[in-house]
This record gives sequence, C-alpha cells and structure tokens, in this order.
Amino acid sequence: MPTNTPARSHRTARPRRPAAPPLPAVELMDSTHRATQRALRTMVQLAQMLADPAQDHAAAPLAAQVCKHFNGAERAHHESEETTVFPALLARGDAGLREQVKRLQQDHMWLEEDWLELDPHLQAVASGYCNEHRQFLRDALTEFAGLCAEHMALEESLVHPHAQTGLARAAAPGAGPEATR
Repeated sequence: MPTNTPARSHRTARPRRPAAPPLPAVELMDSTHRATQRALRTMVQLAQMLADPAQDHAAAPLAAQVCKHFNGAERAHHESEETTVFPALLARGDAGLREQVKRLQQDHMWLEEDWLELDPHLQAVASGYCNEHRQFLRDALTEFAGLCAEHMALEESLVHPHAQTGLARAAAPGAGPEATR
C-alpha cells in the first residue's frame, strides 16, 4: 500500500558553515574519493530518474550500486580516516588544521546519520519499490550528494596535503615519531 513519506523535517537543522573550497581539478588523490565521485554521479542520476515513474525499472540497479558503495568502501574509508589520519593531524597542534579536521569529523557524523536514513529507502528502490520512496529520495539524495562533495573538497584541498606531508616525513630515513608533527 503506497504511503506518503514525510519530508526530512524530523531532523534538527544544521548550522551554516563557511563554504568548502571547490574540488580541485586535478585527479582526486584517493581511489575511494574517485569511486565516491562515481557513486555521487549515479546518485544524482537516480534522483532525476525518480521524477519519471516510467524509469523505475532503470532506477533499481542504480540504487543497488549506490548502496554497495556507501555501505562498503565509503564506510571503511571514513573509519580509516577517523582512526588513523585525523588523530595524527589533530596531534600536530595547528589550530587552523584542528578546526578543519573537527569539521570533517562532524561531516562524518552527519553523513552517517543521513546514510542511515537513506539506505532503507534505496534498498527498497533496489528491490523495485519506487513509488513509496520517490518523493523522499529526490530531495534527500541531492542533499546527501552535496554534503559528500563538499566534504571531499575540504579533504582534498586541505587535509590530504597535510597528511601526505606527514606521511612523507614519517617515511624518510631516520624519521622518528616526531617527524609526523
């Protein structure tokens, strides 16, 4: 039985933040980011398809692709950043970098919160049940894709260069633990 899925009004409004820099034109530094860019393009395509019920048959495999990426590689990527990259960057003592890392950690929480809300709807679409989820997903997918893109832009422009510098120093001959700071 079709139901009208309510808008995303149950979530507390998120604070406005300064804009993240645009994603660099150079190739993304990380294979997971490249895969995420592909998944985001698929997500936007899916949101557009859901506007036309005649395309429901084509929406199912796209929804399955998006779920596979965000339930697998993306989650592992965020876990790695949270347990390895971010702690090392926070230990450097740079106040500006610390502020940006804290923002990225907040993004991870928001992305996880949003994904937990999106996943059941996408799983339903992947199983061929589009009508009940169409309206919710059209707006929610666009919002989620925007936050992901902004998050990656911040990582690529700020955090990754800092992390690469620290990794290069740590790998240098004779480098001790202090070399990563």
